[in-house]
Amino acid sequence: MLVKKMEQSAAQRGIEIEIAAVPMDEFSSAIVKYDACLLGPQVKYKLADFQTEAAKLNKSVAAIEPMVYGMMNGEKVLDQAVALLETA
Repeated sequence: MLVKKMEQSAAQRGIEIEIAAVPMDEFSSAIVKYDACLLGPQVKYKLADFQTEAAKLNKSVAAIEPMVYGMMNGEKVLDQAVALLETA
């Protein structure tokens, strides 16, 4: 549901972006395909490990704030994704 809300927000802004939700155990293959990764709060404990792995590919990883995630605020999560891409 959050991915769909992010896609809707991106479409309204005219942003072309590919967004996917993947299981945690597929991180290694997904980070190769994507420019950045946002983690749901429930897997934030993997943040440091995933950041280390992504850094080897010059890619960024961050965790979504629990309140934003809980409210399924696609606009704010999209803002976070775009900011992550701009700093990569």
